[in-house]
Formats: sequence, structure tokens, C-alpha cells
Amino acid sequence: MTIALPMQLRQIRGTVLIPLLDQPGFKLVPDAVLVIDDSGRISELKTAPDPCPIPETKPGCIWMPGFVDTHLHFPQSRVVGSASGPLLEWLDETIFPEEARFLDAHYARMVADEFCLSMLSQGTVAAAVYSSSAPSATQILFETMARVGLRGLVGLTLMDRMAPQRVLLDAEKALGAARELAEQWHGFDGGRLEFCITPRFAISCTPKLLKGAAKLAHELNLPVQTHISENQDEIDTVRQLFPKHESYLDVYARAGLLDGRSILAHCIHLSDDEWDLLADKGCSVSHCPDSNFFLGSGQMALHKVQSRGIECGLGTDVGAGRTFSLRRIAASAYDTALLTGSQTTAEELLWYASRGGAKVLGMDDRTGRLEVGCEADLIVMKQSDTGLKPARLFDSLVFQHDQNGVEATYVRGRRVYMKDGS
Repeated sequence: MTIALPMQLRQIRGTVLIPLLDQPGFKLVPDAVLVIDDSGRISELKTAPDPCPIPETKPGCIWMPGFVDTHLHFPQSRVVGSASGPLLEWLDETIFPEEARFLDAHYARMVADEFCLSMLSQGTVAAAVYSSSAPSATQILFETMARVGLRGLVGLTLMDRMAPQRVLLDAEKALGAARELAEQWHGFDGGRLEFCITPRFAISCTPKLLKGAAKLAHELNLPVQTHISENQDEIDTVRQLFPKHESYLDVYARAGLLDGRSILAHCIHLSDDEWDLLADKGCSVSHCPDSNFFLGSGQMALHKVQSRGIECGLGTDVGAGRTFSLRRIAASAYDTALLTGSQTTAEELLWYASRGGAKVLGMDDRTGRLEVGCEADLIVMKQSDTGLKPARLFDSLVFQHDQNGVEATYVRGRRVYMKDGS
């Protein structure tokens, strides 16, 4: 397997899934022709004429927009599946010791290569990524994503209390480093990479750091990502640390961290008032069902999002999440929906994993869609029977992981991953 291969697509003929723009679903075109210009944008997309002189590009495959992962952790990718209890205990025993290793630039660089390849091999073309609290490791991650062709929001994880000293960074130093990284990387390569303000969560950030993070986000017009209401012990600790606040979400609201570019992960135990506030502020949600199961945190009810019109995407949440595959996360989200009385389908969840995620990242003008003028971020999915009825086809793509898989991944029409390197 390899990444950053030089091949540039020019035209495609095959079965194409085109995401609907503003509602979860796809248009299936059984035989389409897609043409890509020199800049990597789609210049033509139409039903193949009969007869068509263009041979089928990859027989037995489906073409669709690449996946968008709305929440995962770069410095946790080597401890996937390391079970050491619920959230707070798991952080102390497994995660903080591992994240401290990213002070070593050689280690960070080695893991960054693995991390990017893991995403590309599962068809992920863009992601909202938590780096470590080390500015040097965050710089390395940006450099690696720039080199291999990935899109994404990347944030220096801000934390100045309630963790081992090696992973903490004083508020002023952290905000200074965040500013420097943002000035270098935000908007890189036509917006392919952006810097994201990333307070880990309220427990690990002093009020000074939270307010400083919000001020910097507003000054530089940066997106924000953080965690909320993942675990009951976490919620109780936040209540103790911020006794004058009405709720967990109120902590972020009063700090100035909530607006239309804020992404909140988990959202399992929010009250109805918090859900309403989240909607009023225009925030987006990253739904991380696999990690919620792994840490025994609970399940987020998808209908809470759907009924309020909140933008939602899926997050692998590596390393509490046990896979880089958003198809597997979609399957886990289906199970969660059954347990929480939420109505959904495989087709809807595949949309959340692609177009929905792009909207959450604020990159929906660049990725997660297949239209003339849009950038050609594509994946090729193996599908032995492309003649299935639509409902059965979506079930196959989301649930049949053993039979189907990602054959190739393209960003701006350029191949950045091909299975087996062939």
C-alpha cells in the first residue's frame, strides 16, 4: 500500500452515488460519466450516452464522495482498543502517558505517517483532528497531511490543568503556539488545511484558557472543536469546577466558544435546554457511537439532532473508537439509533459520513459533494453486484465490511491511496 501517488484522474465511467445537498440521501446514477479538469474540479457529470466510447473505469465498483471524519485523535492512534476503564480513568491510565510520547519529534513523525495512511485507506479524505498538546507534534501533523494530500481541521489540544505536567501547556504559551500555527497553516493550499481551536474539554482548561481560546478563534475567524457530556463523572467534575454555571454547555457559552463553526463531540447526556442552546448557537455535532460503546459512556440519541435541524457528522474518535472506517462507525450509529428510539437508514448514515461531515467541518463547498465546479474528492468502493436495488445497495455498503472495501481514494482528482499499491 502507498499514499500520495501521482496519478491524476481525467474521466470516470461507472456507477456513481451523488449526495443530496441538504437532506440525508443520494441520487444513484447506474452509468455515469464524470470529467475532471486540470485543477481537480469536476467539469462534467452526466449519464453515459448509449453507446458510450469510454470503457468502465473500475468494473464492479461504486464511485462516491470521500468520507469526512468529524472527530479523532492523532496521538491516540497507537493505543486503539486499550481498555482501562471509563473515560476519566482511561485518560489517566492510557491516554495521557501515550500523548506524552509526542514530545519526541521522531515518534510523532512516525505515527503521523501511519495515521494519515490509516485514514486514506478507509476512504477518509477530510477530518477534524485533535493533535497532541505539543506544538512540535502539531506542526509535524500539518506537514504530513499537507504532503499526502489530506484535507482537514487540525488543532493543538489545549490543556493547562488536571493532567500530568508533561502534557500540560500554560495558557499563554499554548495560545501563543496556537496563533503561530494558525498563521502558518490556516487556509493552506486553497483551504485544504485549516487550524482549529481545540480545548480538550472543560475539565482540562482553566477559565483563562477557555476565554483566551474563544478570543483567538473570533480574532482569526477559526473553527472550534471540543468534547461535551460524554460521561457522567465528567459532567459531575465540570459542575464542581464551574459551580456558578447553569450547565456543562453553559461553560462553553459563557467563555464565547459557541457559534456556527463550533463542533461538539459526543453530546450523550445533554439536557433538552442544552440541546436547544446548541441549536440556537448554530453549533454542529460529531456523533461517535463506537467510542461511546467502548468506554461505556452511553448513547447519543440521533433524533435529538434531527428534530432540531442540527448539522451532524460521524466521528471515529480513534483511539477510544476502534476503527478508522467510517463505514463501521455508520453501522455502529445504526445500532445506537435502535437503542435510542431514533429512526435512520443505512443511506442516511452514509450521507452523514460524507456530505454531512463536510457540512460540519465547514468544507461543504470543497468536499462531500459531486457537482460540476466542485473539487473531485472521490472514493472507489468494491461492490460485486452494482445492480442491487438502492436500499439493498446502501445496506451492503454500510454493513457488509467483509465483502466490500475501499479500492482507491482521490483528493482533487489525484490518487492519494490505492489498495495494495497497484
